[in-house]
Amino acid sequence: MGLTSRTTVYALAALSALCVALLVWLWPRLARPGLWQVLGRLGAVAVTQVTIVAAFACAVNSSYQFFGSWNELFGNVDTAPVGVTQAAGGNGGGSVNGISSVHGASLVQPAGDQQLSRVSGLPDGPAAAVGRVESVKIIGRRTGVVDPAFVYLPPQYFQKAYHRMRFPVIVALSGYPGSIYNLAQHLRVSQTAGELQRKGQMQPTIIVMIRPTIAPPRDTECVDVPGGPQTETFLAKDLPDAVKSVYRAGHDASSWGVMGYSSGGSCALQLTMRDPGVYTTAAALSPDYRVKDDPTTGNLFGSGPGRQARIDGHDLMWRLKHLPAPQVSVLVANSKHGEKGYAQTEAFIKAVKAPMRVVSILPENGSHNFPTWVREMPAALKWMNGQLTFPQDVVPRHHARKPVTEAAGTPTPGPTPAHGHRSLRAEGPEPSPTATAHR
Repeated sequence: MGLTSRTTVYALAALSALCVALLVWLWPRLARPGLWQVLGRLGAVAVTQVTIVAAFACAVNSSYQFFGSWNELFGNVDTAPVGVTQAAGGNGGGSVNGISSVHGASLVQPAGDQQLSRVSGLPDGPAAAVGRVESVKIIGRRTGVVDPAFVYLPPQYFQKAYHRMRFPVIVALSGYPGSIYNLAQHLRVSQTAGELQRKGQMQPTIIVMIRPTIAPPRDTECVDVPGGPQTETFLAKDLPDAVKSVYRAGHDASSWGVMGYSSGGSCALQLTMRDPGVYTTAAALSPDYRVKDDPTTGNLFGSGPGRQARIDGHDLMWRLKHLPAPQVSVLVANSKHGEKGYAQTEAFIKAVKAPMRVVSILPENGSHNFPTWVREMPAALKWMNGQLTFPQDVVPRHHARKPVTEAAGTPTPGPTPAHGHRSLRAEGPEPSPTATAHR
C-alpha cells in the first residue's frame, strides 16, 4: 500500500478504531491493582493514541502530499537532476512581446525585519562580485496593500559595464500559508539563481520573492475578490510598477516572468494566462488549474449574475477551451508518482494550443514538498530565464547615475552590506487620497 493511497488511510483508520474498541474491552481487566496492570493500561493507551495520530497524519498527508512514498517518509529522498520536456507541438524557446504601464506604486524598507538574517547562503561580500538580497516592502497605491518581499540583485547590477542596462525580472510566489522566508530558505530561489549565474547557465536576473497572501490569514489566491482584497491587481499592476520605478528592471513584458510552488504555482499560471501583457512566462511547481472556494478562501467570487463568469475566468481548463490562447510560455511540474495532480497536469498540457507554449518537468517520484521543488528549481529557472529578454533596453545616458546602486532610488546613508535593507521610494506621481487611505 502506498503512503498516499486511500487504502492506507482506511486501513489505519480501521486499526485505530479497533484499538479503541480493544481498549474499552480490556480496561476492566487492566483496572485491577498491580504493576503489570498499570503497565498494561499505559501500553494500551499509548498504542491507541499512536494509531489515532498515525491515521490522522496519513489522512492529512494523503490530501496535501507532504511525503509521496514510504521511502521519503524515512528520509530516502531522490536527489537526481530533473529535466524539462517539450510538450507535443510545443515550443520552449524564444520570447513573447507585450505591454505594461509604469504608474502608481512605491517600494520602501520594512522596519526591523528579522527574517532575512535567518536565511542561510545569501551573498556575502562585495555586491559587484556576489550580488545582494534586499528586504523591502511593496506598497500598492491602487490596492492599499503593503506586502514584504526579498529582492535579489545579481552582481552585474552593480558593475559599471551594466550600469545602463535594464534586467529581466522573475517574481517568485510562495504557497499558502507560506512566507518569503520559505522562498529564500527552503526553496532557495536566490541561492540557486546565483549558482546558475556563476556557472554561466543563467543570465543576470532580478528576482522578487513575495507571498500572494495579502490579507492573512485568508487565502485570496490570485483573485480580485468583489468588495474584498484585490490580489490580482496588486500582483499584476502594483508590484511590477513598484519594481520598475525603483530598480533597473525591464519595462517590456518580454522581460517579466512569474513562478511559484503549490498555490503560488497556480497563481503564476493565473497571472500569465489572465495578464499576458504583464507576465509572458510562468513556471508552476505542483499547481492546481482552477480556483475554487474552500474554508481558507471564503467567498472569492461574490454573488449575483456575474459569479459564474468570474469562476470560469479562473478555471484555466475552461479558458483553454473557450477563449483564445494567450501568447505566453509556461512550464508545469508534477510527479508521476507521489502527487495527486499528475492527471490534471497531463490534461492541461494536452489542452494548450498555439500561440501558447508549454513544457513540463515530470519526475517519476516526488511529493508536494520542498525536497521535490528544490530538485525542480534549477531546470525551471534555466528554462524560464531563457524565455526572458536581456538586455531589454537601456537607461538613457542622462538618466544613468553613479554609483550604480543609486540608479533607481535614494539609498540610505552609510555603508551597504552584501545583503540587508534599503530605504527606497518610487519616483512618479503622488497617490490619490482614495488610493492611500489604507496605507
